[in-house]
Amino acid sequence: MDFLTLLQILDSSLRLATPLLFACLAGLFSERAGIFDIGLEGKMLAAAFLSAAIAAVYGSVWLGLFAGLMASLSLSALHGVASITFRGNQLISGVAINFLASGMTVLVAQSWFSQGGRTPPLQGSGRFQEITLPFADALSDVPIIGQFYAEVISGHSALVYIALLAVPLSWYVLFRTRFGLRLRAVGENPAAVDTAGVSVIALRFAAVGICGVLCGMGGVYLSTGLDAGFGREMTAGRGFIALAALIFAKWRPWHALYATLLFGFLQAIALRPDVIEALLGFKVQVQLLKALPYILTVVILAGFVGKAIPPRAGGEPYVKER
Repeated sequence: MDFLTLLQILDSSLRLATPLLFACLAGLFSERAGIFDIGLEGKMLAAAFLSAAIAAVYGSVWLGLFAGLMASLSLSALHGVASITFRGNQLISGVAINFLASGMTVLVAQSWFSQGGRTPPLQGSGRFQEITLPFADALSDVPIIGQFYAEVISGHSALVYIALLAVPLSWYVLFRTRFGLRLRAVGENPAAVDTAGVSVIALRFAAVGICGVLCGMGGVYLSTGLDAGFGREMTAGRGFIALAALIFAKWRPWHALYATLLFGFLQAIALRPDVIEALLGFKVQVQLLKALPYILTVVILAGFVGKAIPPRAGGEPYVKER
């Protein structure tokens, strides 16, 4: 495998890891506050559809971004009301959101556009365009470092860079601010937080809201950055893979980046079976390569990557003592 091919695979890895990174960070904030959310898939799907639909109708990707965020935040609010206000089962609420998004996106898309549950292809201002970073063209001929900068780091849409910046920002918020300290404490011992005079409900709703924003960004990127429109079930299990990556990362932002890049790399490899066959010297079934991220998900969930301890109060509704 030559160096240029490796750079192409790494470039694809970063693109494919971006929606997973958004969803993984979304789950991190939610679960750190004690709210398990397996509805990441549904929120991403709803955001992907509405952003692409609005961008197709009005020709503005920024309107699409706003619409996608509102779709995801609406489902997050629904999950928050069900699991925080009414103290319902968080897993059932998440499953319901996934079912709701799966059915409604196809139904509304078919009613709106009559294209088999798809939106019209996005072009021009209806999509996020690639950004060429400073000096990328000048450094493209410089061996290794310059080529890596020009081919892998440069040339992505704005949402890719926002996802990368969200990692250190999430780390800073969670581990270097009072809000982050309280958020983590709510996921471990909500009674102690309540005793200190801090609202457990407000903190958990804040975490669910942050989760909605990040999931929305991931869904918007899928349909207006990675692809040029919405297709039915286009999230393809990414929300569940993000949950597995979150367990792999043990609920830490930087580890979440490494985990999602690993999943993105496996997906990128699946798109280049010729490279794998050249390395191994024999033909590999494409279906097996495409299944690699999902196989790794099963392995992670089975607990073969070491002990991962979730927040102690995770999944439990808080009932204030009287």
